[in-house]
Amino acid sequence: MKPNAILEKGMVVQLSPNVGNPMFAGCMMIISEPKSFGAQGYVQAFGKNGKPGGQAYYRATWDEMEYVGQAVWEIE
Repeated sequence: MKPNAILEKGMVVQLSPNVGNPMFAGCMMIISEPKSFGAQGYVQAFGKNGKPGGQAYYRATWDEMEYVGQAVWEIE
């Protein structure tokens, strides 16, 4: 993604296979905060025993993400 692209809360980006933390490689991330370095956002984690999972937060740089679309629902 090009630096200084317009990012907004709720946008969905796909993280690169070459992110700093390989646990997030290829994941779809919902942006929670646009930042000068890129964005902070979350990947929704699976739940367990019929309960919802939590959010795994990640700080992605511009070169680690590409725009995909807009989230319909956001988890607070």
